[in-house]
Amino acid sequence: MSTYLTPFTPLPSLFDGPAAADDHSSLLAFLMNDDFAAAPGAFPHYGGDDSNLAGPAFFGHAAAPLPPPAEMTGQGRKRGFAPARDDGSSRAAAVRRKVQGSPPTSPAHSGGDAAPAARGGGRRVWVRERSTEWWDRLSSPACPDAEFRQAFRMSRATFDVLCDELSAAVAKEDTALRAAIPVHQRVAVCLWRLATGEPLREVSRRFGLGISTCHNIVLQVCAALTAVLLPKAVRWPLESPASRFQALSGIPGVVGSVYTDHIPIGPPKDNVAEYYNRRLTERNNKASYSVAVQAVVDADGAFTDVCIGLPGSLSDAAVLERSALHARCETGMLGDDQRRLVGGASYPLTDWMLVPYAHQNLTWAQHAFNERIAAARAAARGAFQRLKGRWRCLQRRTEPKLPDLHNMIGACCVLHNFCERSGEELDADLQSELSQQDEDDVVTAANPVLSSTADKERDRISHDLLHGGHPSVTFF
Repeated sequence: MSTYLTPFTPLPSLFDGPAAADDHSSLLAFLMNDDFAAAPGAFPHYGGDDSNLAGPAFFGHAAAPLPPPAEMTGQGRKRGFAPARDDGSSRAAAVRRKVQGSPPTSPAHSGGDAAPAARGGGRRVWVRERSTEWWDRLSSPACPDAEFRQAFRMSRATFDVLCDELSAAVAKEDTALRAAIPVHQRVAVCLWRLATGEPLREVSRRFGLGISTCHNIVLQVCAALTAVLLPKAVRWPLESPASRFQALSGIPGVVGSVYTDHIPIGPPKDNVAEYYNRRLTERNNKASYSVAVQAVVDADGAFTDVCIGLPGSLSDAAVLERSALHARCETGMLGDDQRRLVGGASYPLTDWMLVPYAHQNLTWAQHAFNERIAAARAAARGAFQRLKGRWRCLQRRTEPKLPDLHNMIGACCVLHNFCERSGEELDADLQSELSQQDEDDVVTAANPVLSSTADKERDRISHDLLHGGHPSVTFF
């Protein structure tokens, strides 16, 4: 034991002589009220019922019999030593009886993480009691489906299917101390947080869980949605949707509409200038930062390709150029030369993307073409409007770390497709009131012509729309 005594020579003096009784008592009281008391393997005498046993030996010195420990208040302050009881039992034995006889806590009170079993003589883990009345009411089969849909943006049947898809990724196992939170409750916590954007303190109050527990659940479920369902939910259509877009716009060969939106964020710690959004700053009259979300939308309003997380200072054309979509389209992902995407005036004109005319003094044919492009792009604008209407966390400035933010946005895109393809309609009172940016206000220089062949093809399509008598051309 000399190897331990040498660097800690002042410590043995705590146990020598009556003059150090107060220090001795304070140290042992601290040990009795700390986590050492819950580990009977470390100090075997603390786990038994015989209060007359001597205290443990410390660094080779035999300790005196244990004095009564200091009682701890709710704020962690010591009240002093309580006198011995009339029956001769010490305060230490009373504390042990109190710990061993504490009533069990239910999973509801601990957010599903209560300690059902005891270690070392029946002791239990103390947890704060929380009310789960709100969640119990919504999870009950007696809850009306309309109320459930308003809370979680989907019907109970769709919610059950989603839970089944995520069960393997988010389920947790019970431990000796705690019962795991059920999968349905975990998914509900995440959906409520994304749907309302409420602070974690309010989410904690509704579900009867700790604030840090809710935070971890949201991160875990968002990561599972992105890792498990994103490859299946956001995918390029197996069948060409050109006929659907042609029915909407009259333009042949359109297989998707490209749209770029921005999600407001707090100033990041690194590269803050890259995320500075000039347009949001002018609109909000204060410095604003964002990340870009670019998506290709089909005629039904579902996302078929997404690019998330590029800095908000980039223009729409720069976001497109840096995205994987640009590389795939340049290498012939669309397959046929007659298949194209449509974009706004902020995108360049290429062989695989049609954009409206951006100059002044348009001809009738050019006006007809711009009108039909706007009809095709209405599917994308409506999809982003419903995305932000359902998941209102995207409307508010978020503060999470950027990797977590990317997972959150990706989870919202997955849930959007899940709802759209399941036929879940958005309630009228949840329609987003966000002001939509007028694409005609974009500077003309942001719409370059990168292909002379594409320019001639656009003129040909404009002529056919004007003289083909398409019923959707309404300016006559």
